[in-house]
Amino acid sequence: MNKGLFQFSLSTKSQQEFVDITGFLRQAVKESGITAGIAVIYCPHTTAGITINENADPDVVRDMIATLNKVFPVKGDYKHYEGNSHAHLKSSYMGAEKTIIVREGKPLLGTWQSVFFCEFDGPRERKVFIKVLAG
Repeated sequence: MNKGLFQFSLSTKSQQEFVDITGFLRQAVKESGITAGIAVIYCPHTTAGITINENADPDVVRDMIATLNKVFPVKGDYKHYEGNSHAHLKSSYMGAEKTIIVREGKPLLGTWQSVFFCEFDGPRERKVFIKVLAG
């Protein structure tokens, strides 16, 4: 593995869920030895994404998934033959990556913030990459 590049694996349990991966981020930053710079969290899947949001109240995640399902319903007027168009749309909407400032050897997150892996086509085995760069 390249210096500062970390790969993590996770197993999602549901068709749609948000998995808190903040621990992966903290581990990558710590193991990189970088005290100031940025960390890029990247999801290499077309039916999943990455977001940052509140970690204190699980109803926030529930509300986010429910609202995404209203905007991009699981059953819709889709042509994609695999039947997971809603997951591709949600993935594009959420995005495949997030960039976070690293300060004093730690990710700079707000009090209630966590980084979430957003599963929209599970359950599956998934990967997350984190690149930590000095700067």
